[in-house]
Amino acid sequence: MSIKNNNLEEPEEQNQEHDDKFSTNMNEDELMKKIQPWKKQITLRGLIASFVIGSLYSIVIMKLNLTTGITPNLNVSAALVAFVVIRSWTKVLNKLGISSTPFTPQENTIIQTCSVACYSIALGGGFGSYLLGLNKKTYELAGVDTEGNTPGSYIEPGIGWMTGFLFTTCFVGLLALVPLRKIMIIDYKLTYPSGTASGVLINGFHSPQEDKNAKKRIQGFAKFFSISFVWGFFQWFYSGGEECGFGEFPTFGMKAYKQTFYFNFSSTYVGAGMICSHLVNLSLLFGAVISWGIMWPLIAGLKGNWYLGNISESSMKSLNGYKVFIAVALILGDGLYNFLKVVVITSISIHTRLKSKGIKTDGENETQDLDDLHRNKVFMRDSIPVKLACVGYIIFSIISTIVIPLMFPQLKWYYVVTAYIMAPSLGFCNAYGAGLTDINMAYNYGKVALFTLAALAGKEQGVVAGLIGAGLIKSIVSISSDLMHDFKTGHLTLTSPRSMLISQAVGTAMGCVVAPLSFFLYYKAFDIGNPDGVYKAPYALIYRNMAILGVEGFSALPKHCLQLCYGFFAFAVGSNLLRDYAPKGIARFVPLPMAMAVPFLVGAYFAIDMCLGSLIVFVWEKIDRKKADVMIPAVASGLICGDGLWTLPSSILALAKVNPPICMKFVKGVFVQTE
Repeated sequence: MSIKNNNLEEPEEQNQEHDDKFSTNMNEDELMKKIQPWKKQITLRGLIASFVIGSLYSIVIMKLNLTTGITPNLNVSAALVAFVVIRSWTKVLNKLGISSTPFTPQENTIIQTCSVACYSIALGGGFGSYLLGLNKKTYELAGVDTEGNTPGSYIEPGIGWMTGFLFTTCFVGLLALVPLRKIMIIDYKLTYPSGTASGVLINGFHSPQEDKNAKKRIQGFAKFFSISFVWGFFQWFYSGGEECGFGEFPTFGMKAYKQTFYFNFSSTYVGAGMICSHLVNLSLLFGAVISWGIMWPLIAGLKGNWYLGNISESSMKSLNGYKVFIAVALILGDGLYNFLKVVVITSISIHTRLKSKGIKTDGENETQDLDDLHRNKVFMRDSIPVKLACVGYIIFSIISTIVIPLMFPQLKWYYVVTAYIMAPSLGFCNAYGAGLTDINMAYNYGKVALFTLAALAGKEQGVVAGLIGAGLIKSIVSISSDLMHDFKTGHLTLTSPRSMLISQAVGTAMGCVVAPLSFFLYYKAFDIGNPDGVYKAPYALIYRNMAILGVEGFSALPKHCLQLCYGFFAFAVGSNLLRDYAPKGIARFVPLPMAMAVPFLVGAYFAIDMCLGSLIVFVWEKIDRKKADVMIPAVASGLICGDGLWTLPSSILALAKVNPPICMKFVKGVFVQTE
């Protein structure tokens, strides 16, 4: 994908008369009076709505984390749901004769920021990757006979220590880049595509001409939310046993079913497929065909030659090792390429700006258009003291440096100090690159830390030190970048940065409590990490094996796996090069290696569901593109949220040991239904 830095071009100078400047000042004064003070932008109903939305999306995100590891960007969906919830609430109150405060774009932005901060902890908190990679089941799946997988190097999940770890690490990233907000948003004019999309959407929701579309979105969301919830409830009745229910339906025959090619009937995956791009979904399907359709049957036929025939299927020395390490090779190849690309783009952009044009000052901004002047003035009106941000960062860093080594003795205090010294510069590079490309490289910074710390800590402590260190770096770098996305949204919707920082902090606090509870809802009710079950949690095993690879080196790989890894690593790099430099007509058909890697471990079923989502979008746009553009986000959000909400009662039923009454399954072409 070629990247054009159009956002870094300076605006053309225009001559303005004195009267124009006077008119601008009058408009600014009127505008400032209309916009509520930052304290009033944060409302009680907004915080309640944020908690509800953040909790619901945490459950949804956690399900995706623990099943496939693929999660779409739900920021726009969160903004839509926030609008639906508050607008519906105010309408109900009005019908009851109770007056309510007008719902403003600023309040909508605050709710979206707070709810996204809440569910982002479930997304990036490591519950499906580095934290879960510490548990005993993942330790056993990685091979107890593996040299780098030291006996006893596991820690069972616990609400207490997970919550404490999150509170200790997540707040540092909030303050790392606060002093640079003006440089990133106003001076450099970075676009932050996701943040811009959310801001444009929120402004559109609250414009007078959008009232009709808003009603359609609310109705569409409510309709498909209800359908998805009821469908989840209906499916539950037929899932009373192993491999039972619609989720195990052999859609394309039993032979295809054994290779995981079947339709899962999951509205969550269909909705996610409607939000994800066609390229992502087709890449998932391509990866499934390459792995489960071709490679795994061929390698399984070499059992006894390439690997021992009497070895456990979960061992890294069996077929499972090829699945894991080839997926790792694809992920590392894609991650390394994109990491270097973003670093080069960032370096060139900063060097060019500092050398030729420099940073624009406020005096030079007089030639900007009226809207930008208004936004900049509002953005800078409620300043966040640099001293406060720096002191807060130092205090949180000291707390984390003391607490984390006490929780995890394998990670020495000087590693933590080094991480916090490097974090602001790493966070700046990541946030700047995300502003240009919309690619968050936090996971790749985490992987670099994982390999480095695992190698430095040695065989006895390397796995745990690597996993926790990866989470530490990833958390700081990711949260600081996410905050800049939110600041961009706030800049477009004229929301105070001070209120946004507070809402981000409140949402983060919510997430530190909600995310572990959401995780344990699944962990206690379902068989998490079972490679043959629904909740495979593929990234937990991937991350642990990355740490083992960092400790042990290539000796951890099964026979001939290294050569295959080299090939797929090169394939990942070559695919990215082709997509970036080939003609557009060819580049748009090149698959994404990162998306291809997930089915290597998980299977093909969810890719088929997500491709169905893409097919629905494609057909809908062909029939009525205008209506599709309006309704697709609402329909997809309804499908995801309805199925996600059903997870809550189904988990409670599982915890209460209430089993579905019917098992529906196919065995050798014979339909079986038992009670």
